[in-house]
Amino acid sequence: MGLYFRQMLSGQDYATGDPVATQMVNFSYLIGDSGTGEAVVVDPAYSPDELLAALDADGMRLTGVLATHHHPDHVGGSMMGFDLVGLADLLGKHPVPVHVQRTEAEYVTKVTGLSATDLTPHDHDDVVEVGSLRIRLLHTPGHTPGSQCFLLQDPDGDKLVAGDTLFLQGCGRTDFPGGDSAQMYHSLQQLASLKGDPTVYPGHRYSDAPSAPLAEVQKTNMVYRATSAEQFVAAFG
Repeated sequence: MGLYFRQMLSGQDYATGDPVATQMVNFSYLIGDSGTGEAVVVDPAYSPDELLAALDADGMRLTGVLATHHHPDHVGGSMMGFDLVGLADLLGKHPVPVHVQRTEAEYVTKVTGLSATDLTPHDHDDVVEVGSLRIRLLHTPGHTPGSQCFLLQDPDGDKLVAGDTLFLQGCGRTDFPGGDSAQMYHSLQQLASLKGDPTVYPGHRYSDAPSAPLAEVQKTNMVYRATSAEQFVAAFG
């Protein structure tokens, strides 16, 4: 009973044999209330059918999707000449609410081909309830205008699903359309101020470890060496 949480690595735990998934090393997450069996999936790109099958095998049922941001390796769409399956394929077979940050909704529709009515837009600090689980949505612009992270309370230690805002080493690129280095600095500072030292679960496996406490990430990640937005932009802009 309690929190249901699975970290799924593309190219290894699902979408095995997919060269794009293997190269991009995306994480998707299955999160829910093991008591009620309700669950959401975070960033279901590459093979949503396999993610749904994993939920089913665990006795869980999908009630929603959480999207960190609109890039195709997270939600599906065209990228580098490849057509990646994702949200559109999932909703075609299993229609559920797709929770996006309000600023990101327009981008998600353009990338995935979904309509605005398929999406549930949210503001910073909104909460999505999954059974008795309350998932706090944090607007963290910088990588994209509407990037968001998800904070989960857990008696065994809070969890921060950070998408492409914060990796264990580095942070999301800000040179893509809609990226903003100054906003990224402030978003990283916002995450650093979170209480309780949550464990960081990133959107890609760009380090040996798949997760780490936020306090450790702050000590070892070079993006936290800058002490001002000006320094950060000069170093990483």
